[in-house]
Amino acid sequence: RIDPANQIALSWWVSPKRTRSYPYGRVYDTLQFSGKKVTVIPVVKDEGKRGDRDFVQWDTISLMSLLGVHVIIGYYSSASRSTRYRHKITSQRFDLEHLSGEIDELMCYQSSALHWNIAQIKRIGSIGEKALSAYTDMSKQLNVEMHSLKSAQRRIDVLLEDKAKFMTLSRDLAKRAQARESVTTQPKEHITGIKGTLTIKNYLGGNYFWTCDEIELHGNQIFLIEAKHTRKNQLPSSGDVKDALLKMMLFTNLENLRVGEGDYLPIPIVKLTTGSDLNLQAQSSQKKNMLVNLRNEAKTNGFRVSINGEYLTDQSV
Repeated sequence: RIDPANQIALSWWVSPKRTRSYPYGRVYDTLQFSGKKVTVIPVVKDEGKRGDRDFVQWDTISLMSLLGVHVIIGYYSSASRSTRYRHKITSQRFDLEHLSGEIDELMCYQSSALHWNIAQIKRIGSIGEKALSAYTDMSKQLNVEMHSLKSAQRRIDVLLEDKAKFMTLSRDLAKRAQARESVTTQPKEHITGIKGTLTIKNYLGGNYFWTCDEIELHGNQIFLIEAKHTRKNQLPSSGDVKDALLKMMLFTNLENLRVGEGDYLPIPIVKLTTGSDLNLQAQSSQKKNMLVNLRNEAKTNGFRVSINGEYLTDQSV
């Protein structure tokens, strides 16, 4: 539908929540494209009253602006009833007519991703109303009770009012998530140090409430460690690694870092841990290529990679 002279690199989010289904990995795959980079994010995803419900956050959109990625806010218009959980829905599908119209408009758009994304924010309220209407229809068609429409409408009303209130609500929710994550160990993390909360501010008005898997103080340096773990005797998945690399893009561009009243030099690190019998030399050619690319990217962009406690070097692979 898009001719060779007008191409885009497209990714999408299954859920607006960044900790579900590795959306950062898919966004990362588009960043090397020289043309327009686009990611589709649902304004809300409701899996049914007994499932999860997530809303898009301002800081997610601001982060995409920081990365030069154009955001299209979409909504789900159809789904199937889950065969495993009768009170949940699954296989949710975007309204393609809406996405097609947004892509057509974007192809003619000449300004920056930041300006496009600000325009998208102004449309969030109306798109949210379409989403709630679609979920009402899906609930009737599939005979699955959804979360309270009243509470969802209150969230949408905030989006309709203005960007400032949307930002305030989003940041409050992000802070709560940060606080929860800072005391939670995920199954795919092998943590030996302490977790730390990190709030990154940027000139676009974004506040990113991150949780570092580990932090370590070494003199005037602070190690910001993103940990990925697998119990097997092989490297973590490419999705895990790409997720970590997108976070490195933020950590390696920090201008200054303060803890209390002290200034520190940030040292970003991707920490990969595996089963005890990992042999790098015995890895498949595909995994070895991944390690070479990872090593080169670390060199170019100024972060470190450790595998089971040893830093990745030219001699490692």
